[in-house]
Amino acid sequence: MKFFLIVVLVASTLYSAKVVEVSKEYQKSEKCKACHLEIVKSWEESWHAKSHYDKDEYFSKSIEYVARKTRKSSNSVKVQCATCHNPRIEVTDTGLDYEIQVLMDLDKNSKVNKAIESSAINEGINCVVCHNIDKIHHDRDDIYRGMDRVSWTKSGVMVGPFDNAVSPYHKTEHRDFMDKKSDELCFVCHANDRSVNGLVFTDMKAGYKKQDKACVDCHMGEKTLGVASTLKIDNGQAKTREVRRHTFEGSHTESMWVNALNLDVWQEKDEILIALENPQPHNIPSGFGSRELIIDISYMKVDNVIDTKSISLTRHYTRRKGKPTIPHLAEEMSEDISIPAYGKRVLKVKRDADATGVEVKLYYRLVNDEVHSILDLREAIWSKKFFINSKSLELK
Repeated sequence: MKFFLIVVLVASTLYSAKVVEVSKEYQKSEKCKACHLEIVKSWEESWHAKSHYDKDEYFSKSIEYVARKTRKSSNSVKVQCATCHNPRIEVTDTGLDYEIQVLMDLDKNSKVNKAIESSAINEGINCVVCHNIDKIHHDRDDIYRGMDRVSWTKSGVMVGPFDNAVSPYHKTEHRDFMDKKSDELCFVCHANDRSVNGLVFTDMKAGYKKQDKACVDCHMGEKTLGVASTLKIDNGQAKTREVRRHTFEGSHTESMWVNALNLDVWQEKDEILIALENPQPHNIPSGFGSRELIIDISYMKVDNVIDTKSISLTRHYTRRKGKPTIPHLAEEMSEDISIPAYGKRVLKVKRDADATGVEVKLYYRLVNDEVHSILDLREAIWSKKFFINSKSLELK
């Protein structure tokens, strides 16, 4: 038994994250604005800037739900989630001793509480997360994500895509994962999501087919001429470079969904066929469990709607005894309904005998009804339907 415990301890600490202190002058994005104003303003609009637990209702309520169902303290769950959401946190794990402190109400001044409440991490995924990564460890098993998959530079060393960048305020170094191999940086966190029971409910890396598109081409936009830094280092002027936006548009961005999937509708005898074709290099829906495609069908007679039908394409997650749950607590899940990268899915529905036409509208939603209800989400974005495409068809 003692030998077994030693093996478990070694296995659990083999790739444990090492905390590298970030000096106060680099902790906040506000400090970066002096030279990188436009980039920081762009980042402030992103969901990376909302990755801290008190800035995202879905995230914060998921933490509380997981804590309640697993009988852990919410702070322990926050530390677990910090692996990707707050990778510069000063603690990387909690143990039984901390849970006992919580039960005895002795945790107030603990190292864990101080780390979680620290203002140094309340910006979530900010400048010193991505730009302080020294190395991505591809040799580590896929279960290791976020802070457990990287090692950090020393405080004051920033990495970037340019090999000729200089600054009087910090050391600057080039890394391939900032330009030529940028997908590797994205997949440090956006790779596979696992439940507490080890169920992989999303694996974006496995479903990704690059071809001619990198992640940044869509989610940071095309390169445009601009300045990464306002420092006058080029003959007394700021150096003009090809730069990308740092808004990291994604599934929360309504404009990203317009025409994200191709839609085709045709009739075969008494059936209506609906084809969803995915021109993107990753599955849709993807990125997180419980996301949803909604197909709204209106049967028309002349100009009047005589009947409607709605089809939901989403995954459902269950715990013990088949009880519905959120992805992070799942033991089992329903079949994959996503449209694969560069792939197609065709659905069939019966036509209405009295209908002379049909109108099909395709939407995307961040959270399906089941998880929306479990977490009691109140903010409008979690129930909003993002329009993707529509088609009309005259019936024979």
